[in-house]
Amino acid sequence: MSSKNFDYIVIGAGSAGCLLANRLSADPEKHVLLVEAGKRDNYHWIHIPVGYLYCIGNPRTDWLFKTQPDAGLNGRSLLYPRGKTLGGCSSINGMIYMRGQARDYDGWAELTGDAGWSWDNCLPAFQQHENHYRLDQGSDLAGAERDAFKKLHGHGGEWRIEKQRLRWDILAAFSDAAVQAGIPRTDDFNGGDNAGVGYFEVNQRKGWRWNTAKAFLRPVNARPNLTVWTQSQVERLTFDEQDELTCNGAIINRGGESVAVTATRCVVLSAGAIGSPQVLQLSGIGPRALLESHDIAVHVDAPGVGQNLQDHLQIRAVYKVSNVKTLNTTANSLWGKAMIGLEYLLTRSGPMSMSPSQLGAFTKSDPAQPHANLEYHVQPLSLEAFGEDLHPFPAFTASVCNLNPTSRGQVRIQSNRFDDAPLIEPNYLSTPEDRKIAADSLRQIRDIVNQSALAQYQPEEYKPGLQYQTDEELATLAGEIATTIFHPVGTVKMGRDDDTMAVLDTRLRVRGVHNLRVADASVMPTITSGNTNSPTLMIAEKAARFIIDDQA
Repeated sequence: MSSKNFDYIVIGAGSAGCLLANRLSADPEKHVLLVEAGKRDNYHWIHIPVGYLYCIGNPRTDWLFKTQPDAGLNGRSLLYPRGKTLGGCSSINGMIYMRGQARDYDGWAELTGDAGWSWDNCLPAFQQHENHYRLDQGSDLAGAERDAFKKLHGHGGEWRIEKQRLRWDILAAFSDAAVQAGIPRTDDFNGGDNAGVGYFEVNQRKGWRWNTAKAFLRPVNARPNLTVWTQSQVERLTFDEQDELTCNGAIINRGGESVAVTATRCVVLSAGAIGSPQVLQLSGIGPRALLESHDIAVHVDAPGVGQNLQDHLQIRAVYKVSNVKTLNTTANSLWGKAMIGLEYLLTRSGPMSMSPSQLGAFTKSDPAQPHANLEYHVQPLSLEAFGEDLHPFPAFTASVCNLNPTSRGQVRIQSNRFDDAPLIEPNYLSTPEDRKIAADSLRQIRDIVNQSALAQYQPEEYKPGLQYQTDEELATLAGEIATTIFHPVGTVKMGRDDDTMAVLDTRLRVRGVHNLRVADASVMPTITSGNTNSPTLMIAEKAARFIIDDQA
């Protein structure tokens, strides 16, 4: 064993970890180690937006996790992509910039008893790193409209947000149909109330993916006090138990060698909603019975570690169309593929610049809902399952997810070996509320598609099929055709002191351990109403401030 000493150790160079490494190393007197199990982000498909197709399910960039067979999915297991490279999930995700709704954060403040997590107090942390194209010089905003936009958005930060560089007639028609069905138009999903239909904004720069390694690590690569280790996986955390339990470092498996590293000030776990509970459990922080069953010494009996798993389950409805171009028809020939490649080469636009979903909508599953509780991802393409070939006929996909599921799952280690994948049990569609919303959402898709704006394209339901009509039939069908939208959160949640399942306090410190924090999507007490990457950056921004302030 060799030994290395640092002030801070950040475990996981994903969305949160890259930002934390940037912020903590800004003080030249503080030495920071950033540890990443994957390789550097120098794989070309990371940076071409459509490359997510080649990164998900690829051991070069993905952990290749699978869920356990799930009763709510009629016994199916799902691929469960998690980024394994610098930038983490920001290197393989859908690039959609989405904060969620103000009520999400106000709900956190109420649940945790800490007003610092309210929307008003989280908004500055979003703005701090934001670089929104609509605030560029020469943009379409001016005067009072620009001033109003600046109250909600930032400019000049590291995290670039741009509009998409493509247009499809079928998406414009779906947008019109959604309006006819009662969903208003919006040009900003990120003002606190994301109800409406519009085009997603994306984390890209000039047609290239903008991941957190580019945004937060590359500008500070020359800092002599920042060390980045790739292909280095945490075996376990280490502790000093002389007086009070203190986390003093970690054992890192680096090139097959176990290396002890120490942190004099703080270890920050940013390994994500799957990785962070796994590392804690391997280190003796977790449910006592689970740890003892794997012969792991219990440092802290923390029953909440690995519990409270929440995710957005996406239900995919496919419609055949006529008299309109979709990606199915464009990309199903060598000539079409060549033209797509040439367009991207010359202009950085077109299908190769596409995020997985282009058009979005937020609305209520039924009028009795108090707020928008559904998110649509609409795509000018269709396929049987992710990673398979496009259908040979023109079609579009309207996917919908329940933003606030009541189902809860768990993440558990299956052994005391750090290189054994954890057991992931999402427990989808396990409550009557979630099954009812699944059925209602499929009916709502049909209502939108039946509007006159789409009639010229003669949409025909291919999946799930009009033969399914009752609540039970539709809920069962949802379990048959639904898949994860890659938003796991909540497995190391923060909360009040009297919440026995809250692993963290509201400054993201692990209860019962000094000098150990968690900062990633696992800390969320409830899932945000939308894509989870940008909220994770906000959490990391606040965590960096907590750490710096507490060490002052």
